[in-house]
Amino acid sequence: MRIALTGSSGKLGTVVARELAAAGHEVIGLDVVGARGPSFVQIDLTDYGQVVDALGAVGDRHDGVDAVVHLGAIPAPGIRPDIATFHNNMTSTFNVFHAATRLGIDRVVYASSETVQGLPFDVPPPYIPVDEGYPARPESVYSLVKHLEEQLAIELVRWHPQLSITALRFSNVMVPEDYAEFPSFDADARRRKWNLWSYIDARDGAQSVLRALENAPAGFDHFLIAAADTVMSRPNAELVAEVFPGVEVRGDLGTHDSLFSTDKARRLLGYEPQHSWRDHV
Repeated sequence: MRIALTGSSGKLGTVVARELAAAGHEVIGLDVVGARGPSFVQIDLTDYGQVVDALGAVGDRHDGVDAVVHLGAIPAPGIRPDIATFHNNMTSTFNVFHAATRLGIDRVVYASSETVQGLPFDVPPPYIPVDEGYPARPESVYSLVKHLEEQLAIELVRWHPQLSITALRFSNVMVPEDYAEFPSFDADARRRKWNLWSYIDARDGAQSVLRALENAPAGFDHFLIAAADTVMSRPNAELVAEVFPGVEVRGDLGTHDSLFSTDKARRLLGYEPQHSWRDHV
């Protein structure tokens, strides 16, 4: 496929671009910053005219795309003021989704967020391991936008039954250079309790994007995307007993198994995380 990739210069986007190309796809990178080249277009995603034009055709570089992977956003709460985060992220996502429908692009995969699950879990989750089975619990403006983006997608696929939009609720994205810090987390279980000690290797994040492009049917669905393990060397039972003693435990926690369940993504998308920080430290 020819795939437009927004946020192509970001931490996850650079890895997604590489992995999609390695899988044989043609990738057109779209971002506000990036290296000039034949496969990159500089764009302001908050300008609808630029978005619809860039997805429809860009000079002699392409005459339309088969799919859109939308990662472009202010990537976390607290980076910019709340109002700037809301205006940038909500507008950008609406523009990308709406432009896709106008241009007849029927396959969209985009970055939602683990924060929709209720991070930073100052109010504990209803049960552990966490999955997609309980309603969204946004606790920040950034997370609120992610929730609203999912609601937007629900309505758009109702209007356009042929449209496929997949929301990937990525955990905290990491690359191998980040893993040297992980052993220090054991000293304080509360330091990383905000996302149940979860993470996602960017290479596995890219794999989930590829699986969604290949396997997601028409309609909307959302999936938690995390590594197979936690960031901790301490066992799960000890961590949960110390930090979330009153929370219902559903099933076997495993020793270091991720406490963000990826069962749904494995079952419906064919996602299988391959990378662990333990292989690098």
